[in-house]
Amino acid sequence: MQKVVQYIERHKLFSLDDKILVALSGGADSVALLRLLLSLGYTCEAAHCNFHLRGAESDRDEHFVRQLCLEHRVTLHTVHFNTEQEAKERHISIEMAARELRYAWFEKTREACSAAVIAVAHHQDDSVETLLLNLIRGTGINGLRGIRPRNGHIVRPLLCLDRKEIVGYLESIGQAYVTDSTNLTLDYSRNKIRHIAVPALKEINSAFEENASHFSQNAALDEDFLECETESLLA
Repeated sequence: MQKVVQYIERHKLFSLDDKILVALSGGADSVALLRLLLSLGYTCEAAHCNFHLRGAESDRDEHFVRQLCLEHRVTLHTVHFNTEQEAKERHISIEMAARELRYAWFEKTREACSAAVIAVAHHQDDSVETLLLNLIRGTGINGLRGIRPRNGHIVRPLLCLDRKEIVGYLESIGQAYVTDSTNLTLDYSRNKIRHIAVPALKEINSAFEENASHFSQNAALDEDFLECETESLLA
């Protein structure tokens, strides 16, 4: 998609000369990210974490990812975590343990395979959900900018697309994907926002997600301007 190419160039996420490590869960978003980057001519390797939190479903995801990478001749890196034990030992939530384990291993793998960046598949809907989560918990201007295109070696090339566009792309190329059953429950705050809050807000204004995304972009510009002015004044 030209939209993604322009987004990558505008935010200087990476170049065609770079190797990209794609975080590949097997879900629609990450599968679309891998297929899209490959179609655009980027050199990719993939990284998949098996957290063993969903029994046979976790193993199903790993099998799907292995077959996908085999089919497209993509080098795949995999790791298995005892996430529940890690969370218990460190006295943190399972979600936090999984996040920290994932990103620490991604960076270690990136260095080992000499990749320039780690591409993760967050999209526009995720950024809007993050904005709402931050508002609910309390935030300043930093939390109003949603998800950033880049954070160190982590890049997010799909932030310019919404979920509907991603699924549409996969359908257009006949690409299958797997679905994480936990995304369909209301056990997590983000899922409640996704399945209850956002639909309710869209009933009030069907353009809510688009407007919220524009708001986040403006907040990001405001924060960047204030940081620049602060640095200038401090100097």
